[in-house]
Amino acid sequence: MLNRRQFFAASIFAATGLGATVPVSTSLGAQGFPSEVDIYFDPDIPVLGNPKGDVTIAEFFDYQCPYCKKNHPELMNVVASDGKIRLVMKDFPIFGDPSVYAANLVLASAANGKYVAALEALMSTPARLSRQDVDATLKKAGLDPTELYAAYKKNSRHIDGIIWRNMAQANAFNLQGTPAFVIGRKIYPGYMNERALREAVAEAR
Repeated sequence: MLNRRQFFAASIFAATGLGATVPVSTSLGAQGFPSEVDIYFDPDIPVLGNPKGDVTIAEFFDYQCPYCKKNHPELMNVVASDGKIRLVMKDFPIFGDPSVYAANLVLASAANGKYVAALEALMSTPARLSRQDVDATLKKAGLDPTELYAAYKKNSRHIDGIIWRNMAQANAFNLQGTPAFVIGRKIYPGYMNERALREAVAEAR
């Protein structure tokens, strides 16, 4: 689990009150930026959509971000209808302890093949969550939060490593809120509707 100093660092963005912004694309490739392999092909992050797709979308998101939740059905519609998109969801828990807790449990669920169920359950909730809300939501989806937390504790170094890599990449990109998308060689901060997502995918191709 993140310690207090680490958690404070992760929460700085939340303190700004920033959320989605008008997407303004920035090209990758600048010195000091993470590589495309780092962003798109972290072997510890589950892949959604088509694992062999020709374009990858990476979304930096938070389970308490209202814009992420509003954007999620549109994102999934684009992924499903296109059929050739890899999707990686990069936990960037900037809205406090419940966000970190939610990320830990969902990532822990991947070991039992329950990642999608846990992800979709939490992305379907209202924006703000408490730990109790997270537990109740996962229980309603047929998951056991106690077992998931135990699985997280057993693999905490592994799961914390995923989140820290995501945070390092987000900081390198100077992301100021969630959601933020990386598609092809461009960064798109903020909410993207289906049309914007399809256009970004087309450009990446």
